[in-house]
Amino acid sequence: MNLHESQKIIAKDNHRFRVVNAGRRFGKSILAVEELLFVAVMRESNVAYCAPTYLQAREIAWSMLKKRVQEFDVVDINETRLEMSIVNKLGSISKITLKGWESIESMRGQAFDFLVLDEVAMYRGFKSGWEEVVRPTLTDKQGRVLFISTPKGFNFWYDLYNLESTDPDFKSFHFTAYDNPYLLRAELAKIKLQLTEDRFAQEINADFRKTEGLVYKEFNRALHVISEDIVFTPAKVFGGVDFGFTNPAAIITIKKDSDARYWVTDEWYKTGKTDAEIADYVTALRWNECYPDPESAGGIEELRRRGVNVRDVIKGKDSIRNGISVVRELFKANRLFIHASCTNLIWEMETYSYPDKKDAHNEEENPIKEGDHAVDSLRYALSMESGAVSSGQLSVFIPQEWGV
Repeated sequence: MNLHESQKIIAKDNHRFRVVNAGRRFGKSILAVEELLFVAVMRESNVAYCAPTYLQAREIAWSMLKKRVQEFDVVDINETRLEMSIVNKLGSISKITLKGWESIESMRGQAFDFLVLDEVAMYRGFKSGWEEVVRPTLTDKQGRVLFISTPKGFNFWYDLYNLESTDPDFKSFHFTAYDNPYLLRAELAKIKLQLTEDRFAQEINADFRKTEGLVYKEFNRALHVISEDIVFTPAKVFGGVDFGFTNPAAIITIKKDSDARYWVTDEWYKTGKTDAEIADYVTALRWNECYPDPESAGGIEELRRRGVNVRDVIKGKDSIRNGISVVRELFKANRLFIHASCTNLIWEMETYSYPDKKDAHNEEENPIKEGDHAVDSLRYALSMESGAVSSGQLSVFIPQEWGV
C-alpha cells in the first residue's frame, strides 16, 4: 500500500476495531482507500466506505478510489450507486461500496468483511446506528472496522476513542497533521496563525477540546445525561415540536418534577413525516401542554384538530437568544437532565454553535442554522413553560428554588 510511516503503523495493527483520531491532512482518506483496496484485492470480500453523507462519500473517496483501481481488473463501476466490482487475487469478485451515514438503514441484512467509517464525529445517532445496524453486519464474517475522525468536542467519538481501555477488540491511535511527512511545515505555520488556539488544537493536532463557539457549553454528559429510568409522578408532562419533512421533525418529551427539575425522557427524530403523521404521534403522547414551532401554521392546525393543548410559542426579536438563556441556566443549576436514549438531542447539544467571530458584536448573532431541530424543540418548550412574554421580548422567569 502507498502509505507514509504513520499510516503504516495503523495498517499493520491486527485489532478488529481500530479507532484513528487524526488531524486534518494527516492522510485519513488515503489510508481508507488503500485499506479498502487491500482487503478487496487479497480475497473475495464485501467492503464498504461510509462518510457522514452520500455527497461527502462521493467527494472524499470516490474519485480517489476510481483512480487507484485503474491498475486492477475492474469488472463494473456504478456511478449512481457508488459501487464497483474488481477481480481479486483468487480470481473471484470483490465488491466495494461507498455510502452515506444518513442512509445507514440500507445496510440492514448485509454482511461485510471490512468497513471504513470516516469522519465518525459528525455522524448523527452513531450509538444506535452502530449497535442496531452496522455491528450485526459484521457477525457472519467476523468483519473488521477502521473508524476515522477528527474530534468535535467531547462527543461519542471521545467515548469510542477511549473504548480500548475496556474492550480488547479495540485499539486507538492518535496522530496530528505534523505526522504527515508530505505536508509543508511552513503551510502549517500559516494555518496556526489563522486559527484560534482551540480550533488549531482540535483540527490540526486532533486534541479533544470543547467545540469553539458552542451554544450550550454548560451541558456536561457526566452531569446531565442519565442512563437509568427515573420513576416519579411528574407535576407536568409537556414537550416541543419542530416540524420537518426533508429536514428531520424533532419531538421532545419533558417531565417536570415537584422540585422544578426537568427530565427529557424521549425524542422522536424522523425525516419524511407529514404534518398529519407528526400530529398523530404527538396526540398519542397525551402531553399536558404542547409547544410547537409557530412558523408551521399547517402543523399547528393538525395538532388542534386532534384536541392537543397547543400553547403559543412567541418568536420575535431576541427570542432565540433569550430562549437559549433559559436552557443554559437550567444546565448551570443542574435542573435539566437528558436520557441517554435521546441521542440526536445530545448530538446537537455538543455541536450546535455560533458562527465564527467577525467583530466585537458577534456575540449578538444567532447560532448557525444547522443541526438544530431537537435543540429548537427543547427551547420552544422550556422557554415558554418557564418564561413570560411581553412587548415582543422574552422575560425569563426562573423559580427561586432553582438556586440560580
